[in-house]
Amino acid sequence: MKRRVVVTGVGMITPVGLDTESSWQGIAAGRSGIGPITQFDDKDIPTQIAGEVKGFDAAKYIEPKEIKKMDRFIHLAIAASQMAMEDSKLIISPENADRIGVMVGAGMGGLPAIERVYDAYREKGYRRITPFFIPMVIVNEVAGHISMRVGAKGPNISVVTACATGTHSIGDAFKWIQRGEIDAMIAGGTEATICPLAVGGFNAMKALSTRNSEPERASRPFDSQRDGFVMGEGSGIVILEELEFAKKRGARIYAEIIGYGASGDAYHITSPAPNGEGAARCMAMAIKDAGVAPSEVGYINAHGTSTKYGDELETMAIKSVFGEHARKVPVSSTKSMTGHLLGAAGGVEAVISLLAMEHGILPPTINLENPDPECDLDYVPNTARKQEFDVAMSNSFGFGGTNATVIFKKFRN
Repeated sequence: MKRRVVVTGVGMITPVGLDTESSWQGIAAGRSGIGPITQFDDKDIPTQIAGEVKGFDAAKYIEPKEIKKMDRFIHLAIAASQMAMEDSKLIISPENADRIGVMVGAGMGGLPAIERVYDAYREKGYRRITPFFIPMVIVNEVAGHISMRVGAKGPNISVVTACATGTHSIGDAFKWIQRGEIDAMIAGGTEATICPLAVGGFNAMKALSTRNSEPERASRPFDSQRDGFVMGEGSGIVILEELEFAKKRGARIYAEIIGYGASGDAYHITSPAPNGEGAARCMAMAIKDAGVAPSEVGYINAHGTSTKYGDELETMAIKSVFGEHARKVPVSSTKSMTGHLLGAAGGVEAVISLLAMEHGILPPTINLENPDPECDLDYVPNTARKQEFDVAMSNSFGFGGTNATVIFKKFRN
């Protein structure tokens, strides 16, 4: 018999807020976190805007002497994981440590540190390379640092699946617990690559918005005037526990995670498969795994990046999976406010979906002023909506044709 798995803690840090509550309040209010880039100054790069986490002080979460040993993507994940652990009140002891794991990944890892250290090397040679360089940039160190800080001795894994990283992490962690291999997992994603190589690289692909004069209006999923996505940074973490393990310690339960789907397009390195068929298979797999009817899904947090083909093909995929219900289920892209957090997107959007369910508030898709005729679903345009629902789906799709979907349900004994 499959074990039931529940969410007992959440933590996020986003361009909209420095903690879970302020981020959620900003999302519910439809506030954009997009603004001019302050982390570097290169006027030759066409895109000059991003969703930065402004005012973040790593020293609130990490000992000052340890900060310089990590790149920013690790700082943000440590902060969000501490929020989630404090929220869950999960205590890791010698008796349960080997039954609790960490599965937190990133899409690109320590790219800013690679830039900095390479510049130092080119200027002054090998001896200017810090001995912490390699641990500073490799993605799996994020799970390593979290596990060491909390004492979790179970599986220690970092998923790297581009923009699907956070959702794959949560879904895979769910399955580890469901199979009985562990009892709890710290899971999610993180990213902090607002740097010349990343912004310049996405510009070279013609993927980013260049609406520099109106940064707050630049991320506009499903809108006919969109001109690309906006990069963001942040981290989103959830604490997953086996139901009886959580109940035994009297944990507060946000929701139950009931379904997970993962698929590959086997089509193109950056473009989604025609008609969104890979995304459709992924959503259908999650629905089947959850044991619910498509008509029971009450909200979809879309991948919705603000790119023409991505938005249109996700819309087609939703129609394919949900049939007539596609016209009734609310769909929104909170990337309209946060920007695209890449490897952190799925973690943050899972937390948003859980809080939306808890509060009975559908987050809006802001900047939806001129709907794309090919995008004709209910995207909760511009203003949040009060609406109770019992089942939420969160989608993430990444370069390389990698897709992930998770489904949450209000907890009932």
